[in-house]
Amino acid sequence: MNKVTEADSHYDSLEQMSTVDLLHNINNEDEKVARIVKQQIPNIVSLIEVIVEKLQSGGRLFYLGAGTSGRLGILDASECPPTFGVSHDLVIGLIAGGDSAIRKAVEFAEDNNELGWEDLKKYDVSNNDVVVGIAASGTTPYVVGALKRCQEHNVITGCITCNLNSPLSTYSDYPIEVIVGPEFVTGSTRMKAGTAQKLVLNMITTSSMIKLGKVLGNKMVDMQLSNNKLVDRGTKMIMDKTSISSEKAKELLLKHGSVREAIKNKNG
Repeated sequence: MNKVTEADSHYDSLEQMSTVDLLHNINNEDEKVARIVKQQIPNIVSLIEVIVEKLQSGGRLFYLGAGTSGRLGILDASECPPTFGVSHDLVIGLIAGGDSAIRKAVEFAEDNNELGWEDLKKYDVSNNDVVVGIAASGTTPYVVGALKRCQEHNVITGCITCNLNSPLSTYSDYPIEVIVGPEFVTGSTRMKAGTAQKLVLNMITTSSMIKLGKVLGNKMVDMQLSNNKLVDRGTKMIMDKTSISSEKAKELLLKHGSVREAIKNKNG
């Protein structure tokens, strides 16, 4: 398989560039990413629609990856409860090598074909769930092996990859192939590929949560009140929706625990 993610950078003699030239050249490459993600919107739509359908019927969304891809999936999953007030069990991120791999690379963990499926089985994955594999290369055994086994067990699969016609796409019912081209530093897929994956992940969970009713207007009315900044934000949301005073809005927010409930019970 010809991997564009491993192709030689369009730039050379990086060590001889000035700082300003390095930054301009990195930025030139980064500017390409959003346009390329845009081309994949029809495929992203198809994946989101099946995710929403499964979540509405009590299923879950799993992200599965190794290295940077795994970390990005975990990041996106971990932001759903505080942002949208959903259970930590609704969107689950798994990484090759386990939680310790979030901070430090675990040698050869991604090279095991069966480990991804074993990790999913710990959560009793079923055909009511959706499993999205994330791998810039599209060849990571941990991810490819897991999606292959998912298909064998009638679990819906999707993927986010940055190479065309990869093994990962072969085992994905809903493949998303974001071909961002060679990295500024050859093979460093934490750069454009990682940015592309993050943009797609933002689209998936944000749109899914909106479709599940977790946003009112354009506000995160179900967000968790985990710090003073969010209490202040919630207070302002209530004031905007009800025209009551700041003091009353904050009192209602702290009493009911969410913007949605505070607005619903604005008279008491």
